[in-house]
Amino acid sequence: MNRREFTAAMLAASAAIPLGITRAAGQPKGGTLNTIIQPEPPILVTAFNQQQPTLTLGGKIYESLLKYGADLKPLPGMAQSWEVSPDGLTYTFKLFPGITFHDGKPMTSEDVVFSCMKVLTETHPRARQNFARVASAEAPDPLTVVFKLKQPFAPFLGCFDCTSAPIVPKHIYEGTEFRKNPMNDKAIGTGPFKLKEWVRGSHVHLVRHDGYYRKDQPYLDEIIYRIIPDSASRALALENGTVQLVQWSDVEFFDVQRFKSQKNLAYTTKGYEYFAPHQWLEMNNRVAPMNDKRFRQAVMHLIDRDAMNKRVYFGNAKVATGPISSKTKFYDPKVKRYDFSVEKAITLLDEMGLKPGANGKRAEIKYLVPPYGEVYQRAGEFFRQSFSKAGIDLVLVGTDMAGWADKVGNWDYEMTQNLLYQLGDPALGVARTYISSNIKKGILFSNTQGYSNPEVDRLFEEAAVALDEAKRQELYSKVQQILVEEVPVAWTLELEYPIIYDKAFKEIVTTGIGSHETFGSVYKS
Repeated sequence: MNRREFTAAMLAASAAIPLGITRAAGQPKGGTLNTIIQPEPPILVTAFNQQQPTLTLGGKIYESLLKYGADLKPLPGMAQSWEVSPDGLTYTFKLFPGITFHDGKPMTSEDVVFSCMKVLTETHPRARQNFARVASAEAPDPLTVVFKLKQPFAPFLGCFDCTSAPIVPKHIYEGTEFRKNPMNDKAIGTGPFKLKEWVRGSHVHLVRHDGYYRKDQPYLDEIIYRIIPDSASRALALENGTVQLVQWSDVEFFDVQRFKSQKNLAYTTKGYEYFAPHQWLEMNNRVAPMNDKRFRQAVMHLIDRDAMNKRVYFGNAKVATGPISSKTKFYDPKVKRYDFSVEKAITLLDEMGLKPGANGKRAEIKYLVPPYGEVYQRAGEFFRQSFSKAGIDLVLVGTDMAGWADKVGNWDYEMTQNLLYQLGDPALGVARTYISSNIKKGILFSNTQGYSNPEVDRLFEEAAVALDEAKRQELYSKVQQILVEEVPVAWTLELEYPIIYDKAFKEIVTTGIGSHETFGSVYKS
């Protein structure tokens, strides 16, 4: 089947998915939002999987205590208010009354304590680090949660978005093996939308949670996430109105400019402030030749990141200079820079004794292609061509979403590409990739490359607990200098993803977490 036939077949198949009822113009209540989820997530429970498709869809099902504005300041989520003690050790949250899970059971402070201190510390790579700082968590009454920290942790209020600390029902998970609980397929949260059906390979259908605690929300009747693997089919679905919203890499970067000029569509790059997506080439530091920092430095010289931005991402990115994004607090531009230089790369490879063989090849490395769209395949080809100039043969290996997560999480890879969220503060989104205490086999988005440096550990820890901003900057500047010298991963780009949607839909982007939001306030005009 050629691409044209595949596109026609995909759209014909999607026509069979229920479209729901769209209300008359001027009535904010009701209507259906059709959008895309790609690739298809392996699970919808965000506590157990932190891959982007799971979080985008799961944000409508699961909530946390707070939300964050574009300025990254906390806003009410399920907590209507919060207080911090003068010594920075006690955080008290007051929940909204009347919050219920999708099965009708009340959500109380007991569910919050159970989720944060029991479930997430076992299943969630960044929550584990955050809540390990908690000395005790208490539920003195059904609407009050009190966290007492072991020592001050400056960004603690930044730990409670729906992707970092989703609240799950204690009455379903207590005493069970969390990841194998049969109720995982039901995906029971407190969000404005609940799961009606998931037809694998076709769509995920969410409908209004009538017991939602926010007055009059949600306004929409339903959201239908369509699973459309082919990028041409996704673009055509947006163009002809089959879907009314795309986010992240739903449409390829080369199509973005075309849709920006379409009169019925709105375009924005807002809604990614909290995440500040940071991309890199991940190298398993346990495996030769990646276990030699000279090889990793050579890789930095081999990647023409300006060309990569132009040719692969069509200018929708900014060149990354190190582990902290320029969009995140405590970024330091005064770090070592790696210019594009095949000559410098070859000098480093020769220095470490990695000489070309009779066939001109210095090494063969397996590159696991992330299954997040065609742009990742093109990026893999770009890396392969770049490495070949120095006699390194990059062998591209494909897999599905679950397979990629399993291999990377269990360190069964040599090289891959990864993209992580910065989460507004290096203590939340950056440190987890480099501290040795977060080398946890089986946990994706932890320190999967196996990098370890006691000085880096110390600097990250001191910066996390320091309350003086100038002191934190000093510590983070030092750690950036070390990491850029040792190159545990090869940073490539700070990506600027679009959100493109039908102008008839309002309130699509309302906070700094964009399309991961609940969409409770979204309505069709």
